[in-house]
Amino acid sequence: MPTKLLKILTGINRTAAPSSGSMILVKDLYSAMPDIHTTFLGRAPVDQAWTAAFDQLMTLSTKKRPNGPGFDHYVDELTREVGEFIEKIQPSVIHAQYLGLALSLAFTRAAGSIPIIAVAHGPDVMAAERSTSEREAMNEVAAASAAIVAPTSALADRIDRLTKSRFTDRLAVIPWGIPLSDARVRDQPPPTGAGPLSLVHAGRLDDNKSTITAIEALTLTDQPHHLTVIGEGTLREHLEQRAMELGLRDRVRFDPFLPRAELWCRLPNFDAFVFTTRGLEAFGLVLIEAQAHGLPVVYSDLPGVREILGSAGVPYTPGDPRSLAMALDEMGRDFHRSKTLTKAALNNARRYDIITTGCQLRELTLHVTS
Repeated sequence: MPTKLLKILTGINRTAAPSSGSMILVKDLYSAMPDIHTTFLGRAPVDQAWTAAFDQLMTLSTKKRPNGPGFDHYVDELTREVGEFIEKIQPSVIHAQYLGLALSLAFTRAAGSIPIIAVAHGPDVMAAERSTSEREAMNEVAAASAAIVAPTSALADRIDRLTKSRFTDRLAVIPWGIPLSDARVRDQPPPTGAGPLSLVHAGRLDDNKSTITAIEALTLTDQPHHLTVIGEGTLREHLEQRAMELGLRDRVRFDPFLPRAELWCRLPNFDAFVFTTRGLEAFGLVLIEAQAHGLPVVYSDLPGVREILGSAGVPYTPGDPRSLAMALDEMGRDFHRSKTLTKAALNNARRYDIITTGCQLRELTLHVTS
């Protein structure tokens, strides 16, 4: 019996390029799903090298107006455009990324009888927690969806609370993953003995990611650890200034956002990865990327992150520089523990292969379409 070919319509209302964790995830995910035909809706300019993950990439032309009094009119226009795409493509299923945001609403209102699987990413849940209108949008998309996918049970629980447990039976936890076969562990182990650590932090530089926690922690450590911050964001200038004010000019280095291939080449050169998010984190793919390259991870003890890492990382109190400083010094003093954490990191990363994620999402999609 021939394998059923799924025609999936999906998209993210952003520039069609690997500019964020979610965009990188969907590229990996739909490349890893067997026997599917995927049409992706994004915005220009399109990264041509990125389009290979999808069978078809179409650009949205409706002018983006994500906030303000014109939002309802914007969603109406986007719904009309999405409806035209649906009529042309005739998908067997829609994957609505970002539960409750504008494109998900457009998918929901234009889908007709086509089944929808909503996929939560984190910022959508944060928006629903802040705003009544965003929460209403989330509930509208959830009500129209046959299934709602979250990468951790912690995020699924938050969605369940925001939707007042009306769709509990539709929630499905499918952990995200990375292409593990592309990861490279350092050829030689780090030098033996105690000493300062070479630390790396990579991600968006905004308030929720709380990179400032890592910078301020360096002033409280017993050892002169060094930190490399890789990324861009609204707080970069402030973080650079704060590092100078604290006398850390020689111990904190700022590098721009790196494409993943370049980031992965650099990761094995560090001793440990520092993860500082203090609010909601849907999954934290960069944690698995670091672990897959043999880096011990020191992480802010958030429910979703704890679910992913467990004993394979070193937790500290979110947003507390002193707690982080103590964790870093302990790791720097105990070489044998660092070796144990490296082994645990590699073992934990093996649980999160994007091929497994793709197979699980495909099975759910087949179930929904049948």
